[in-house]
Parts: sequence; structure tokens; C-alpha cells
Amino acid sequence: MFYHAKDGIVRAGNSEMDYITFGNGNKHLVMLPGLGDGLTTVKGKALILAMTYRMYAKEYTVSIFSRKADLPDSYSTREMARDQAMAMAALGIEQADVIGISQGGMIAQYLAIDYPALVGRLILAVTASRPNETLQDAVGNWIRMAEQGNYKALMIDTAKKTYSDRFLQKYRFLYPLLGCAGRPKSFRRFLIQAASCICHDAYPELHKILCPTLVIGGGMDKIAGPAAASESAEKIQGSELFIYKDLGHGTYEEAKDFNRRCLDFLTAISS
Repeated sequence: MFYHAKDGIVRAGNSEMDYITFGNGNKHLVMLPGLGDGLTTVKGKALILAMTYRMYAKEYTVSIFSRKADLPDSYSTREMARDQAMAMAALGIEQADVIGISQGGMIAQYLAIDYPALVGRLILAVTASRPNETLQDAVGNWIRMAEQGNYKALMIDTAKKTYSDRFLQKYRFLYPLLGCAGRPKSFRRFLIQAASCICHDAYPELHKILCPTLVIGGGMDKIAGPAAASESAEKIQGSELFIYKDLGHGTYEEAKDFNRRCLDFLTAISS
């Protein structure tokens, strides 16, 4: 099996959480994906995710987590971090380096704030630490589309706001297929997670993040907002900031050096 990739389920509070794991390293790397998790979890994606993130497999045992299965109403990103800490404890992960992407970055902020012993090094990618107009407009529109059950419009708008024009031109032929596969049986999970994004506000507490932190943003980000990374980095003492000026929210997929940049930061020898 590719880097020993496998699916798993772990207990998180009063529910269960899907996760996948791969890699041969002695250290742990936890990856927290974005809002797309509200439509489909990582279940069944062990092989493809292990191939996508194979660069980390030598240094780390990598675990990529979904949110738990049974989401209560008004479930906050802080509560998601609490459940993430429980899941890590259940798996015997005493400390891990953490990469949080988009909504995963919001959860990672609270993981580092509330459970500092769990986080060795932290990467916050294309995420926001508090509501801003760009984030509220983008996610607010998705909430309305989901409430209407308009999955195709949701997928097309997500693609337009996530990727650069150059990337979209290359894959525009796939647009007719976006509403044909992956439609969830219910949008409830997505709506709860989306609401948590536009209510997320860890900004006043970012100074409590004391671990080595890299903040990565997209200068053209139409979801988190182009200034979100910079304002977060300013509040996290000693953090590093890198902005992909010509890319947007899909930086983590479009930037060819994204994973190498992350790995270099995670494995850097502290001075």
C-alpha cells in the first residue's frame, strides 16, 4: 500500500471522526482540511491523499482529519479544536506539527491557543483569524446556495473564488460535471461548518500562539481575503509570513512549491 496509507475512525467526544494516515516518519504531522469537508469527509481518500502529500511521508507519520460525524448546531471552530485534541489523545499523539488550510487553519489557531503542548510547529494557510467582508460575502453566498440545494452553483462558485483565472481556463471544460458527482445527501453538515467560519474570531487571542508559526496567504484570495494572512502574522509573535501575490485561495494546490515550502519550515533546525 502506498506509504502504508489507510482509513481510520477515532472517537472524539460523543461522536466519531474519520481520518486517514500514511507515512513512515518518527514525528507526527496533523493536517486539517477546509470547508469542503462539510460536503465529503476524508473517508476512502487515503491513497489519493497519500500520493498528493507524499513529500511528507519520509519525515512524518501523517494524519489528515475530518470533523466529527455528528455535528451539533452552532458548532464553533473552538469546539472543533477541542474535539481534534480529543482525537489526537485517543490516537496517542502527544504532540504534532500542524498544517491547517482554510477552515482547518481556523481550527488550528484554537488548537495552538487552547492546547499549546499538542502543537510543535504550526502552518496557517489561506485562512482568516476573524470575520472580514470578503469571507462573509463568499461563505454567506455558499450558505444561501446550500439552503436552496443548488449544489452545482455552489461548486462552480467555489471554483471561481478558489482558483486563478489561468487555472480555471485550463479546467473550465469540467464545469458541466461539477454538479453531477459528490452531492451530499444533506447539506446540514456543510451549513454548520460554514456558519462556524463566518463566526470565527480568534484574532484577540492570536498572541497566545507561541510555537514557531508560518502564515501563508494568497494575494488574490477571494475567500479568506487578501489581507487576512498579514494581519494574523502581525499578531503571532515571531511568526513568518509568505504571500503568493498572484494566487488566491487555491494557493495550496496551485503553487508548485507549496508543500516544499511547508516541509522546509517544519523541518528547519531552530536557532
